[in-house]
Amino acid sequence: MNKGSMMSSRPKFAGSTVALITPFRQDFSVDEERLRCLVDWHIEQGTDVILACGTTGESATMSHAEHQRVIDIVIEHAAGRIPVMAGAGSNSTAEAVSLTQHATRAGADAILSVGPYYNKPTQRGHYEHFKTIAESTDKPVIIYNVPGRTASNISAETTLRLAEIPNIIGVKEASGNVSQIMNILRHRPENFLVLSGDDAMTLALMSMGADGVISVVANEAPAMTRAMVHAALAGEWAKARALHFKLLPLMEFNFCESSPVPVKTACAMLGLTEEVVRLPLVNMLPENREKIRRLMSELGLL
Repeated sequence: MNKGSMMSSRPKFAGSTVALITPFRQDFSVDEERLRCLVDWHIEQGTDVILACGTTGESATMSHAEHQRVIDIVIEHAAGRIPVMAGAGSNSTAEAVSLTQHATRAGADAILSVGPYYNKPTQRGHYEHFKTIAESTDKPVIIYNVPGRTASNISAETTLRLAEIPNIIGVKEASGNVSQIMNILRHRPENFLVLSGDDAMTLALMSMGADGVISVVANEAPAMTRAMVHAALAGEWAKARALHFKLLPLMEFNFCESSPVPVKTACAMLGLTEEVVRLPLVNMLPENREKIRRLMSELGLL
């Protein structure tokens, strides 16, 4: 595809991106009305970017038609008021290209593409996978490294090699490997974004130069998450630390059961969605539900 239509200056997706939940009805269908309300709420709360159909959006249990419909709705309802990043990854390169091309046609501002899961490609395979995806679109592409879910790490060397491709503009790093992330930060080209994929590590990574977060906790506490990230971007470290430690118990408890079960439970308490997840995920244990209610209350969110 002709890259000439890309913006001459790369879009900046620094800041707080919410990895948006997908609201379901009791019959497990997508609740389109609540989805539109979530877009409005995040705009009101100051969220910088919305990611539709990421892991937190339960994309793994959505059909292709549902996946495309959710992206269409979020882009249409955002109507340019907030940038929209579309999750479009797959362990099949051809399928990832198809999802990427749909998101491109729909008008997504950027593509998030997760590392191929289950089939465990070599580093050369990772490179060719993302290169093929980038060549299929004129949109900015952000790669997503989360070996805890994919069972295959994208090395710093491969990420930096991919950074040479003009429309691969950043990485969402959730490897937990601080040495690897520092290596990327140290050697990345100018304007290549490094975004935390782990809420609890965001402040530490930003202290080394990372550009923000693609966040789970921003579903529950969007204004507070944005305030923390923007304080760090402004070098206001005392303020950023205070907000980080305030949010940390909720950040950590969001993974006491399989994500996004806890965050979806919390969002149901806020009246943003029903407490419905799709199998093989199951609703939260009663004792954990009470703990997350207490954490939300302590933060003044309920």
